[in-house]
Amino acid sequence: MRGCDLMALHVSDVAHGGHGLARATVVQRKTKQPVRFELTDQTRATVGAWIVAENLSGDDDLFPSRLTASPHLSTRQYARIVKS
Repeated sequence: MRGCDLMALHVSDVAHGGHGLARATVVQRKTKQPVRFELTDQTRATVGAWIVAENLSGDDDLFPSRLTASPHLSTRQYARIVKS
């Protein structure tokens, strides 16, 4: 999955009813093709804890931006986090 697709995930893409999904499908921005991916137990637990800690709901971006003008983290911000 590309970074731009990862940053654009919504809570509802990976969790429903407070429970993380084992598998999810998103449409890639570049190819417009659906991509199915699995979330490990550890990833589901971490994402669940993140959702609770940030008080996120289903329509919220999974990785919200600190800036109000931007809905989610940019791909550049993502690259900086991964690099560090």
